[in-house]
Amino acid sequence: MEEIWKPTAIEVAQATDKLLPDLIKTGLKALFVGTNPGLYSAAVGHHFARPGNRFWPALSLAGITKRLYSPFEDHLLLKQGGGLTNIVSRASKRADDLSKAELYEGAEILKRKVLKFRPQKVVFLGITSYRSAFQEKQAMLGLQERTLGEAEVWVLPNPSGLNAHYQLPALGKIFAQMWR
Repeated sequence: MEEIWKPTAIEVAQATDKLLPDLIKTGLKALFVGTNPGLYSAAVGHHFARPGNRFWPALSLAGITKRLYSPFEDHLLLKQGGGLTNIVSRASKRADDLSKAELYEGAEILKRKVLKFRPQKVVFLGITSYRSAFQEKQAMLGLQERTLGEAEVWVLPNPSGLNAHYQLPALGKIFAQMWR
């Protein structure tokens, strides 16, 4: 197992525009889609790595993973049928640092990935970026009417610790609902 380490403030700052590779393969049950990597995640090279992000605890609570994974174990999610990608690949300090053009272009790239890898579900983690990238201004949380290829589209709350609207038990419940 890879050693868990904490980046310095300088390493985090230097991660601006760094790319975080997808964890994806053909036939996944769910492809989880973030907006774009945060600087902390890009600095350490693992998805949803910032302390306080509730993605990994939500997966555990939902029963998607057999135990609580560290972000440094993100590759193990593939064995559970889950993959990880982002609408925009480049890291930034804040999601609102992304332009509309980047979000639209990212949506087109994501559509091609979904057609290539054919996951059963595409799960967006954050409604604001989904609405912007796919120009679905009225989208609500949950299962969407649209599909991407043959994949169901789900929009779940952003698991960032900054999203106070959803506490961890509620996140676990909505993640479990999607997984079923």
